[in-house]
Formats: sequence, structure tokens, C-alpha cells
Amino acid sequence: MDLYVLGNNPLLGSTSSFLTRISVTDSLILVKILIIDDDENLSAIFEAALQKNGLETIYALNGQSGIDKTKSEKPDLVLLDQVLPDISGNEVLKTLKMDLATQNIPVLMLSNFSQEELVKEAINNGAADYIFKYQVEPQDLVNKVKQALKI
Repeated sequence: MDLYVLGNNPLLGSTSSFLTRISVTDSLILVKILIIDDDENLSAIFEAALQKNGLETIYALNGQSGIDKTKSEKPDLVLLDQVLPDISGNEVLKTLKMDLATQNIPVLMLSNFSQEELVKEAINNGAADYIFKYQVEPQDLVNKVKQALKI
């Protein structure tokens, strides 16, 4: 992507303007990822991998605070755990997808449970992907996030 900056050249006088093209790589574009998960240890590993790849992360420990942060922070993508202390991940997903302010934010479900019923429900409710925590390496998660965001 290219940005164009209009400025004045002090060497040529204040009436002499110039237009400069600046190339910006995708890695300089700030992308915000919200992680909604009560497993702080695993989330810290995923956060570190995302941040290492130039992605900003924010964090919520339960479903309700995740819904609130999605509305207030407007992340580019949500990583949502299926099992939370207050509301199930599928209920959080439904809430986000029914709200006009959040319905277009991609949601990737995270879970240690591979129950086919939970997976189908999440996909049917609008999850972009369903990722099994025990099967994914941190860099694989980063790749799935980038793929979902098309970056």
C-alpha cells in the first residue's frame, strides 16, 4: 500500500509544495486481535506469537467482558474460547453475530473439545474457523488469523 504526503519544502520557499509517496508494508498496518479465554497461560503463549508477528492483542477473561470489549475496542478479529466461566463461547458468538456493530468481525473459535455438535453449532452461528487448542502450534494460530483477515 502507498500513502501520499503533501508538504512544503523549506529550501524552496513556503509556496513550493511537494507530494511524496511512502510505501507501507502490511506489517505496519495495526491489526487488533481480541482473545476471549479464561486460560491465561495458553492465551499468553498465543498473545506472544501474535505480537511477535506485529499484531496488537487485547484480552478478556470471560464471555461478558469479551462481548463488552468487542463492542468498545472494535477488534479486527476475535479468538473465542468455547468454554468460559460465565457464558458459553457459542452464546458469545451468537450475541456478536446478532449485533450490527459486531456481526462482521471474524470469530475463530478455540477449544479443547472436539465434540462434533459444538463445532457444527459454532460454524452454523458464523464462526470463521474452529481451532482445537491441543492441535495448534502458536505459529499455526498466527497463520490462521492472517488467513482469516486476508493479510
